[in-house]
Amino acid sequence: MTHGRVNPRQTLETQGISGLGNVYYNLIEPSLVEAAVQRGEGRLGRGGAFLCTTGQFTGRSPKDKFVVRTPAVENTIWWENNAPMEADAFDRLHGDMLAHMKGRDYFVQDLYAGADAEHRLDVRVITELAWHGLFIRHLLRRPAREELDSFAPEFTIINCPSFKADPARHGCRTETVIALNFDKKLILIANTQYAGENKKSVFTLLNYILPGKGVMAMHCSANHAIGNPADAAVFFGLSGTGKTTLSADPSRILIGDDEHGWSDKGIFNFEGGCYAKTINLSAEAEPEIYGTTSKFGTVIENMVYDPETLELDFDDASLTQNMRCAYPLDYISNASENGLGGEPKNVIMLTCDAFGVLPPIARLSPAQAMYHFLSGFTSKTPGTERGVTEPTPTFSTCFGAPFMPRRPEVYGKLLQEKIAATGAECWLVNTGWTGGKHGVGKRMPIKATRALLTAALDGSLSKVEFRKDPNFGFEVPVSVPGVDATLLNPRDTWADKAAYDAQAQKLVTMFADNFGQYVPFIDADVKAAAIG
Repeated sequence: MTHGRVNPRQTLETQGISGLGNVYYNLIEPSLVEAAVQRGEGRLGRGGAFLCTTGQFTGRSPKDKFVVRTPAVENTIWWENNAPMEADAFDRLHGDMLAHMKGRDYFVQDLYAGADAEHRLDVRVITELAWHGLFIRHLLRRPAREELDSFAPEFTIINCPSFKADPARHGCRTETVIALNFDKKLILIANTQYAGENKKSVFTLLNYILPGKGVMAMHCSANHAIGNPADAAVFFGLSGTGKTTLSADPSRILIGDDEHGWSDKGIFNFEGGCYAKTINLSAEAEPEIYGTTSKFGTVIENMVYDPETLELDFDDASLTQNMRCAYPLDYISNASENGLGGEPKNVIMLTCDAFGVLPPIARLSPAQAMYHFLSGFTSKTPGTERGVTEPTPTFSTCFGAPFMPRRPEVYGKLLQEKIAATGAECWLVNTGWTGGKHGVGKRMPIKATRALLTAALDGSLSKVEFRKDPNFGFEVPVSVPGVDATLLNPRDTWADKAAYDAQAQKLVTMFADNFGQYVPFIDADVKAAAIG
């Protein structure tokens, strides 16, 4: 039986999906919350937030993600980074999943990916769990109700957590699978309740499609000056580096917290909501994000709470370090209404350095920016991926390798062209450790990071005195009003200077060894900027 509003020419039956139980099309938030509670998928929390857990998997499963190998994409996919799946194996997976779905209820959301109508992708998401429908309704962009009457999906995602893949039959690694078929414009997700797989699948699609149109796809947050969308900034960074926190600046307008495009007209949010980490979240440090955790329909994922009072425990990581909340962008008071901004005046690359070597901020030349973008250095933080239990130094090219279907040089060249065309200032910001490596030092004070970013964005930081870093060659401010000068020189924060020097050399070597893979593909100025 069909419920809800849908284009009658674009039902699941027209897509070859039949024999289901109840199909609920485009339910709005109250109905999705009601359905999720009634079905026992979670419970209602304070303020009407929805409290749920994701079972076995509390993070993404990147090793279980596959791209179907077909002639159409054979020469454009970065196969060293994207595990291939044969087309016939995908077809068996698809057929077996559809058979498994017979007689079961499903929730369908027809949504936009991309605030710029010229470059948006129309996506249908079919979910077994009502709260997954609520989640993706928050995270993508919601058409007006009348627009649903003519909505025609370009890509479809089928998410079926109760289906277990068969590695021998389906050509995958485990019973969990995320399989992308660009030819059939279809994504299949099985045996994981972690909702982040939905949004990152869409991101992967856009990361493939948009560069072919000359649009830069970015794993970044973005904001712009109040009253001046042309004064925009982007914040590249992997999960745990501070993209969400640092872009949610009350003195600026938030465009988005995770995924954006950069066209010749400017930047645009792919999403319509935020997916924020809540570990150690406080009302004092991050009042806007904290406030969303008790608003109606916010999805509270994998957080411990008091069973009687429903009070959330932001410090209890017994379920996962990767506890999160998902909410629509308009729950942030200073959020952009249209998700658009001008071409960035500032490009910020966020890293979480567990070595304690990098300064809190450094100014990069265009060639150095390209080097650090391709390097994508950070430390994976606990819980973001399965098996990560302590900060692990890693290089994730373009600050988003798990979501990059094309070769890194494609994205690097696009960024290089955009920076050259706009003259954007580029900065490297370390939100990781200072005074010692992880386990010895402490995390960079967020107040200092905010003060340095404010100075960068308002232009005052460019006017201070800089020194050349002896390890990486970039420029580091000597002093900045309101910031402890000792922080600006990481070596000064270490009690054992020799230990710092050893750590610095170790990190320099890691950078050089990693960057060797890109040397055949890059310009001479970027090669020269590689180290110092």
